[in-house]
Amino acid sequence: MTTEMTTNLPNIIYTDAEVIVDPRDTPAEAIWIREGRIAAVGSNEEVLAAAGPDVDRQSVAGATIIPGLIDTHPHLLHFSAFLAPLVDLTRARDHEEIVELIRSKALDTPKGEWIQTTPVGEPHYFQRRSFRNLAEGQLPDRKVLDRATSDHPVIIQAFAPVLPNVIALNSAALSRLGIDASTKDRVANVWIEKDAAGNPTGILRGAVTNYYNSDPFFAGLSTLMPPLIQPELAPEALAKAMATYNGLGITTIYEGHGMDFEHIEGYQAMHDHGALSLRVHVVPELQPAALPGDRPKTDAEIDATLEKALAMRSVDDDWLRIDGITSATFGPCFNGTMAWNDGYLDAWGNRTTGNRIVSKAHNRRAFEFCAEHDLRLNLCACSPDEHDEHIAMTGEILAKYDMERTNWIIQHGYLVREDQAKKYAELGFDMTVSTSFTFGKADMLAERIGPHALEVLNPLRQFLDAGLKVAGGMDWGPCNPFEHMQLAVTHKMFPSGRTNAGPAQVVTREEAYEMWTENGAKLIGWEGIGSLHRGNHADLAILDRNPITCDIDALPETRVLRTHVGGRIVHDDGFESEFDFPVGGHDSIA
Repeated sequence: MTTEMTTNLPNIIYTDAEVIVDPRDTPAEAIWIREGRIAAVGSNEEVLAAAGPDVDRQSVAGATIIPGLIDTHPHLLHFSAFLAPLVDLTRARDHEEIVELIRSKALDTPKGEWIQTTPVGEPHYFQRRSFRNLAEGQLPDRKVLDRATSDHPVIIQAFAPVLPNVIALNSAALSRLGIDASTKDRVANVWIEKDAAGNPTGILRGAVTNYYNSDPFFAGLSTLMPPLIQPELAPEALAKAMATYNGLGITTIYEGHGMDFEHIEGYQAMHDHGALSLRVHVVPELQPAALPGDRPKTDAEIDATLEKALAMRSVDDDWLRIDGITSATFGPCFNGTMAWNDGYLDAWGNRTTGNRIVSKAHNRRAFEFCAEHDLRLNLCACSPDEHDEHIAMTGEILAKYDMERTNWIIQHGYLVREDQAKKYAELGFDMTVSTSFTFGKADMLAERIGPHALEVLNPLRQFLDAGLKVAGGMDWGPCNPFEHMQLAVTHKMFPSGRTNAGPAQVVTREEAYEMWTENGAKLIGWEGIGSLHRGNHADLAILDRNPITCDIDALPETRVLRTHVGGRIVHDDGFESEFDFPVGGHDSIA
């Protein structure tokens, strides 16, 4: 444990609260935090008597105390690193505001250097708010962007997982990328908008997302732009992202997808400097394939990756653990790389059966290596066809190595048949889920695959009934764990507003809550977190409402008043004034 996380730990009792120890039982009233652990929990009288007279007491009547939340699919490092160099246009209202934000950035940017921005709207699906909500109803073209600066190439980016998409460039950016009147109107799957005179307007459509994009033309353009992740900016960006997560009541994350070794080193550096404000469990990726520049590995490189993952395994640290290997055999549906043997429509209306990222031979090597060395295998899988392949291979490996069960994980297996859920449970798998895919992908799945896809989309009820441990994660959003709890019940789809809530999907409020607390702890095998039992780490969040009993429509509006990690306060949202106690002036028990 780092010095930063063990100094100035509060010795405090919170009383008069709803303390959720068991989501199916009556809440306790009080909790005592001492030396970074939960020293007692129970009624006011019980906890006060256990603590004695020399402990600070703070009444939080009207508040609810829950375990710190656990996000099992955050991409926290990736998304924070993506955002680090960007001008934030997410809340821009019109072109004039966009021009002013870019102009301000230009004042501090050396001439000739790129200025990049976020898309406009709500990441990452941009359904409830996007550039379409600008006053002008569209992105600014090069003439508008030129008003911000003519000395810098400017790009308004497009994020995955929306395809086709749209970006905007100023004149300097078009020149830097070599796009002019002689450029064809369509190159590969990128459409270049032109004015009446045949000159590019700066608007490009189609395969223009900044990652999960294999379009050859846009890949070439990407080499002329700054790298997606700029390592020198990542530490400060990650610190801000962790603070944001603390403000959502999140105290532990499981980075199980897309983590190359250099990304893991970023977390290690933060840990070495005592800068982690949440607990992190990391799993390296067998074959990264989402970011520009990722390329297929050779047999020797796959073997070296597996050996390195085994060598760096560390499961005893209180703040950073590294364990396992992730194999993402195929890609997502939105860009046409998800496996679907019967075929489905890609973003361009062509039928596809998907595209392998990890070959069967490399996948088998990972299965066998994990069985031989008791290394945990983490499989990112989307479709029933992928699950069939994984289930069959797992059965072969168990027989070959005389194993009864695995302790492996399926990450966001969001299209799963009932028989597959039961088989995964029999084989010893756990499951991470994200209601993000119902929120943001359900309408697309119905359009590209057919309405029958919705019958097997996020069948959370079937997962639990099969006996799987199911844990929640945000992935592409919405960036609100309490909305994800809501979506686990409602299964609402955007932008249509429909729902696929059926007997395979709907879980109870208590079960949705457990996906973000104790189930996450059990899935990653991290003892002492995920519940408010005596002796556990004092990882907890104090909320303005009970997330199990409040009106479900109000659940996403839950406000996190204070967050503790290991006893230390890592987030305080006006908590003192909320309960009318001056800072540093808690009542003491006389």
